[in-house]
Amino acid sequence: MKKIIIMLSLAIISWGAFAQNDYSSMNHSEKDQGKMDMKDNSSASASITVKHSKSASAVIDRYLKLKKALVEDNSQKAASESKNLFDAFAKFNLSAKSNSEQKELSEIIEDASEHAEHISENSGNLDHQREHFETLSNDIRDLIVIAGSDRTLYQMYCPMYNNGDGSMWLSSSIEVKNPFYGSKMMKCGSVQQEFTIK
Repeated sequence: MKKIIIMLSLAIISWGAFAQNDYSSMNHSEKDQGKMDMKDNSSASASITVKHSKSASAVIDRYLKLKKALVEDNSQKAASESKNLFDAFAKFNLSAKSNSEQKELSEIIEDASEHAEHISENSGNLDHQREHFETLSNDIRDLIVIAGSDRTLYQMYCPMYNNGDGSMWLSSSIEVKNPFYGSKMMKCGSVQQEFTIK
């Protein structure tokens, strides 16, 4: 009995030392940590609650139409929808937001507008449009976290895009329709997070 307890203790100590060594050997820069978190969470969905608001409705509508055009590999339609999204950003009303929210949203909208403009100016170049859509999707997510949404949205994640670094996009449905690959790899992705309305 004593031998079993000693053997069990040694096994636990060895396992603990191995796990500690394995953990400490990882590179934990902020950027790498973010990538690791995205990859770790790519197969398990979580939920985030945002306030119910219609202030971003036009932006969300236009973003989803742009995403659909990229899913369909339709570069011309993506350019057109992106121009509409650019116009929706210009009409976004910040006046009802707090000063700090106005500042954050202004910065997000400025960056997102640049990406929408690039997409609208690159009809015929799907790869370039998709590169800008990647950053645009992050901006839209950040905008929704602050401004709220009028509908439930899903943050989807494809681990293969961008040479295996992965990327996310937003969808109004849990059905995977990948805007980064379109018909080449339509089903690459899973629900990473759900944006619910409070």
